[in-house]
Amino acid sequence: MAVVQGIDRRRIERLTERELGRFLDERPRSAQLLARGSHSMPRGVPMSWMTQLFGHPPIFIERGEGAYVTDVDGHRYFDTNIADTSMFCGYSPEPVVRAVSERIADGAQFLMPTEDAIWVAEELGRRWPVPKWQFTLSATIANTEAIRVARHVTGRAKLLMFAGKYHGHADEMLVIDCAGRLGPEYYGLPPSVTEHVVLVGFNDIEAVERALAPGDVACLLTEPALTNVGVIVPDPGFHAELRRLTREVGTLLLLDETHTLICGAGGLVERWSLEPDIVTLGKSIGAGVAIGAYGMTAPVAAALEDDMGDDGGGDFVPEVATGGTLFGNALQMAASRAALGEVLTPEAYARTSALGERLADGIDRLAVEAALPWRAHRLFARSGYAFDGTLARNATEARRSHDTELYRLLRLFMVNRGVWEAMEWAGPAVSAPASGEDIDRYLGVLADLIEELTA
Repeated sequence: MAVVQGIDRRRIERLTERELGRFLDERPRSAQLLARGSHSMPRGVPMSWMTQLFGHPPIFIERGEGAYVTDVDGHRYFDTNIADTSMFCGYSPEPVVRAVSERIADGAQFLMPTEDAIWVAEELGRRWPVPKWQFTLSATIANTEAIRVARHVTGRAKLLMFAGKYHGHADEMLVIDCAGRLGPEYYGLPPSVTEHVVLVGFNDIEAVERALAPGDVACLLTEPALTNVGVIVPDPGFHAELRRLTREVGTLLLLDETHTLICGAGGLVERWSLEPDIVTLGKSIGAGVAIGAYGMTAPVAAALEDDMGDDGGGDFVPEVATGGTLFGNALQMAASRAALGEVLTPEAYARTSALGERLADGIDRLAVEAALPWRAHRLFARSGYAFDGTLARNATEARRSHDTELYRLLRLFMVNRGVWEAMEWAGPAVSAPASGEDIDRYLGVLADLIEELTA
């Protein structure tokens, strides 16, 4: 009998087959829409990779309310994926609905600023220790522009990141380590995409020091805790060493809080008293309205404020390459002001962090009771699963700890019982409107699954 992670693999296969059959039988309208969509969209969806997110066919959604979404077949789910944390505010929070409705009525976009932009920038500067802010349409673009600023400020080209990272879909952020050699992560990227990229292992401070030693790295880009291979938290003292080493060699420290801003009003930067040169944000600060942002220290921001001089009459533009027609538009500023001012409050973060801990405690308790080796990931409002019991320190350990087949079954089982489980590598997260009863519901379904797995 093949037994891995304390579970008979044949039982996982049988239960997965049963649950997938139930999933398909109960969602005929989604199947119809997927077939219809295939005539006008690759794979039948507006982004082709939507078909690969969950290990089963995509469903079509009708509406969201609070911590719940409802699909076109009438199934209602407690949502722990929260659109990859972008809906941490929950669905249709009244302050945001009101602000967006009023802004649409008065004009959504002008290519000129509104007062809301000042309010949002001031509030972000209050929450994060970087006073100067710029806005984009996504965190991918925020990271792209922040890297350009860093390159201009330092006069260097190289970008240092950690294996297992995800910082968006720009070319240089899509480089991976392929058996000791760097290569493109996807088709469509040129082989030269690796030219200015360096990757090292998270929590390996000696590798960071070696990478920085030549003095040619413009910026070190990382999340405070990695969130794209489960949750990987930094070793004690790791961030202090990153800050010391980058300062010593003149490399800018860029912290991407796109996912980790659900951990606190000022993200993990505030929670852990970190000292970045640049911070990037996105997703939930817009409560579902597309937004990205990056904040800079005053010396770094000077790169966007200084007079760059005359272009000499040629085609060269003497400024850092930033900006876009819809960046910082009135609608996103109105949504973000409402979200930051009335939804993403200190009280909301205290509540979701407590519920995240309750969720992780429940996962650990159920595993112990069933004599399974599993352990829960813990990152304030977010949890997850280490199926072999190892809380990974880097991406290699995280992949070794993971079990794709088991997680696929867990997702299907949850979805068929009214819980929209997180994407495979994300781990369940708690949104602002979620309640203790919702967490208990999640744990109740998990208990039922474990009972079937171990009976």
